[in-house]
Amino acid sequence: MQSVQTQEATAEPAEQALYEVRNKIHPRAVSGKFALSRWFFVWATQLVFYGLPWLSWNDRQAVLFDLVHRKFYIFGLVFWPQDIVYLSVLLIISAYSLFLFTAVGGRLWCGYACPQTVYTEIFMWIERRIEGDRMKRMKLDKASLNVRKVVIKAAKHGAWIAVALWTGFTFVGYFTPITELAGKVLNWSMGPWERFWVFFYAFATYGNAGWMREQVCKYMCPYARFQSAMFDRDTLIISYDQERGEPRGSRSKRADYKARGLGDCVDCGICVQVCPTGIDIRNGLQYECIGCAACIDGCNQVMDKMGYPRGLVRYSSENALENHLDFAGMIRRVVRPRILIYTAVLWTIIIVAAFALTNRVPVKVDVIRDRITMVAPDDPVVENVYRLQVMNTSEIPRQFRISASGLDGIELESQTQPIFIDGASQRVIPVRLRADKRQTRPGANRVLFTVETVGGDEQIVIEEDATFITPRSE
Repeated sequence: MQSVQTQEATAEPAEQALYEVRNKIHPRAVSGKFALSRWFFVWATQLVFYGLPWLSWNDRQAVLFDLVHRKFYIFGLVFWPQDIVYLSVLLIISAYSLFLFTAVGGRLWCGYACPQTVYTEIFMWIERRIEGDRMKRMKLDKASLNVRKVVIKAAKHGAWIAVALWTGFTFVGYFTPITELAGKVLNWSMGPWERFWVFFYAFATYGNAGWMREQVCKYMCPYARFQSAMFDRDTLIISYDQERGEPRGSRSKRADYKARGLGDCVDCGICVQVCPTGIDIRNGLQYECIGCAACIDGCNQVMDKMGYPRGLVRYSSENALENHLDFAGMIRRVVRPRILIYTAVLWTIIIVAAFALTNRVPVKVDVIRDRITMVAPDDPVVENVYRLQVMNTSEIPRQFRISASGLDGIELESQTQPIFIDGASQRVIPVRLRADKRQTRPGANRVLFTVETVGGDEQIVIEEDATFITPRSE
């Protein structure tokens, strides 16, 4: 006994790794309605992303974020830095949509529309086309280095790099007119920031979708960590029906598995082989699950071959599984107060934002007063100088007339009126206001600038307050 204790005392402590060694995942190809849904969103999102910069609108790029001139074009709308409130509203709508979709159906965004999922799906398709399906890829990775392996790997990575570079080029094309950018690329005359972002975005796409893949979802994305705060027992999640499937075990198609005390799960492992994050859904809900439903398609294929009912792995909720609810009963529990509140708040924000956007006044005016007040000792006239920044936010050229009011006998001196401002342009207009100091009180006096359109079909009147300073008598 003493010798055993002595050996335990002298034994070296066991080492524990701080980081899990990554085992490369080779997802198996799968077909089914959820696979079709994922490819629908791949096509839809990428047609929008790659196609929008090439669309024209009013002789310009339809969607262009012109950071140099601080103008953002989205089809017929032109946004300026002063319209930052619309960006805030867009972020709020996106956040509430994420809360709503997650509370209803789990990680729908991650499984179908997240850029990491979309580009990983594209890169895995390229990988399958060049290297083959799961077993061939695993065999190729284990094979010793030879000419065939080098050629196949080079072809795959070459295709990945081409897609990544085109993605980086398209991304920058939202900030530099893409036809102009294409000419710069052909002439190798891109600016330093354009060159940096094309290659940086391409590198990020290549690294995330080609190499890191599930590591991004498991360790880098914060959504996996706080998703549980949005779930409840009536959230539709990808679930394994343990009551129906257990005890699992292999068997032939003709075997009377119920007489042997087996459940419907044949323990084929297909649900694990098709999973892009390599988890076993039969172990219950895990934070690594991105909700892509590949395991549902894979399990349904096996159930069809065995002649068993589909749905051993399916979208369900904890309450539905425990209480054996049918589909209608499960959906009734999905429409619960939490969902109704999210929906009501979301639609309220959308309707208010749409109303504000459609009724947005296409003219903005900022008044900046010069600090200098000009007055001669014996002159009863006081003069204040201002700069009016008039922004024509629409793409229709307009003419404007400027006037001032608020003090008796106030006079406005400016350049020749009316003032012409081209579409989606601005002008800084120097203005002098003159008033008899006997008609004003010493100190700050309120005046009102009025900027109104001249001619045209739409009459627009903008009023902006300003301060007229009268020096105090000594």
